[in-house]
Amino acid sequence: MDLFESAGTDEAGLPTDAHAPLAVRMRPRSLDELVGQGHLLTPGSPLRRLVEPADGAAAGAGVSSVILWGPPGTGKTTLAYLVARGSGRRFVELSAVTAGVKDLRAVVQDARRRLGASGQETVLFVDEVHRFSRSQQDALLPSVENRWVTLIAATTENPSFSVVSPLLSRSLLLTLRPLEAEDVAAVVDRALADERGLGGRVGITQEAREQVARMAGSDARKALTVLEAAAGAVLADPGARTPGEQGEAAPLIAVEDVERAADAAAVRYDRAGDQHYDVISAFIKSMRGSDPDATMHYLARMIAAGEDPRYIARRITIHAAEDVGLADPGVLSTAVAAQQAVALIGMPEAGLVLAQAALAVATAAKSNAVTLALDRAMSDVRAGRGGQVPAHLRDAHYPGAQSLGHGQGYLYPHDFPHAVVAQSYLPEDLEGAEYYRPTSHGFEDRLAQRLASIRRIQRGTTPIDSHPGGPTEAERCSQARSALSQGPWSGAPRGQES
Repeated sequence: MDLFESAGTDEAGLPTDAHAPLAVRMRPRSLDELVGQGHLLTPGSPLRRLVEPADGAAAGAGVSSVILWGPPGTGKTTLAYLVARGSGRRFVELSAVTAGVKDLRAVVQDARRRLGASGQETVLFVDEVHRFSRSQQDALLPSVENRWVTLIAATTENPSFSVVSPLLSRSLLLTLRPLEAEDVAAVVDRALADERGLGGRVGITQEAREQVARMAGSDARKALTVLEAAAGAVLADPGARTPGEQGEAAPLIAVEDVERAADAAAVRYDRAGDQHYDVISAFIKSMRGSDPDATMHYLARMIAAGEDPRYIARRITIHAAEDVGLADPGVLSTAVAAQQAVALIGMPEAGLVLAQAALAVATAAKSNAVTLALDRAMSDVRAGRGGQVPAHLRDAHYPGAQSLGHGQGYLYPHDFPHAVVAQSYLPEDLEGAEYYRPTSHGFEDRLAQRLASIRRIQRGTTPIDSHPGGPTEAERCSQARSALSQGPWSGAPRGQES
C-alpha cells in the first residue's frame, strides 16, 4: 500500500498517533539520529545520496536498487522511511509476508504511469524480501533494470543465500552492523527524554539501563519494547515513585522491573537472521576440528532456538562424507541412519539421535581425500579434459555396437586373481591421473596400501624406485597381488584401526 495512505503517519511515513508503540514513535527523523551505522553515512556515500535529495547534475545519479542486510532492530525500516522523508519521491511499502506477484505488478504499473505522466518517481520498499519466492524476486528485475522504481529491500538473512543472484548482482548491498551496547543505551536515553517518547516522566537506574542494553543485544526495537513495558509497570505503581535528581517526584525503573518486563533474555540464535549461519558454521567447524564439546554446545544452541532437526541432520550427513570420508566409512552410515530416525521420531527425542551422529563425526578419524578427489576430477572436466570413453569400456549391448568396436578387448576383472587386471579405464588424455589420494588417517592408511597395489597391477608399470637386479615385472605384479590378500578388507573392523 502507499505509505502516505497509512493511518497514523504523515507524508514522511512517520507516526502521528501518540498511542503508537514507543519503538515506532522514536523512529529517527534524520540520519543524525541513526545510531551504530556511521560506516554507511559518510559524505557522498550511496546511502546518503539516496536519503538526501540531489541537485543539478547529481540528480538521478543514485543507485536504482539497494538491499539492506542486518540483524533485527538495526535501522533497516528506519532508513526506508528516511528515504521517503528526504528524497521527495512517492513511497510504497510492501511486506514479503503478505504481498504476491500480483501486488508487485500493480505497484510497478502505477509507478510507470506516474513516471510517464508527471515524472514522479517511486521508491518501493520490500520488507523481509527473503520471504519472497524465487519467482516473486524475479518479478522485481524488470523494474530495477529499467528504473521504473527505486527498490529498497530489507532482509535479516544473508542475501547470498536468500536473494536470487540476478537481483543481487543488480543491487547495491549495504550491511548494517549489530548495535553496540552504548548504541542501544543511547537509544534508551533518547526515548526517556524525548517528548515523542516518555518525555522525562520516568527515570532509570544505571544498572537497569545496562540490563536493558544487555537483554536487547543489538536490537534497538527490542530495547524500546522492554523499556516501554517496564516504564508502564512503574508508572502504574505509585509506590515505586522516588525523588528524582531535580528533587521532583519521579518513578525510577529498576533492574527487577526490566527483568519482569523482558521475562528472560532470548537465546542468541535467530533462525530468521544471520546468527543462523554463524552458529551452524561453528557447529560444522567444531565437528571438523574434532572438538566434541564445542559440537555439543552449538548443537544445543540450535535445538534450544527451535532449529529444524532435519536441517541439522542434513548438515551432519554432508560432513560425514566431506570431513571423515573413508577414514571411517561407518560414520556416513550413522549419519544417514540419524537422518532417517529424526524424520521418524521427531523432537525432543530426535535430539539424542542428532547428538550421537554429531559426536560420531566429531570423534572420527578425519580425511578430506574424498572431497579433494571430486574437486580434482571436476576441475579436469570443467577444463574440457577427458576425451572419448575408451572403446573397450563402451556399451556393447545394443545392435551394431560390436561392429563399431564397442566393448572389444574388455577384460572382466572377476576372471583374474583378486578381481584386478592390467587395464586402463580413464580417457586417453587423462591416463595416469590420480584423483583419489588416501591420507594416512584411520582406515585410509591401510586403504592407501591396497590402492597402491591395485594401481601397479592395473598399469603394469615398474615402480619409480626400481633398480637393476630387482624383481621382474611379473614378480612385482605377483607381489602386488599378494599385498591385496593382506589388504584392509580383512582384519580389524573399518574405522577401528589405530
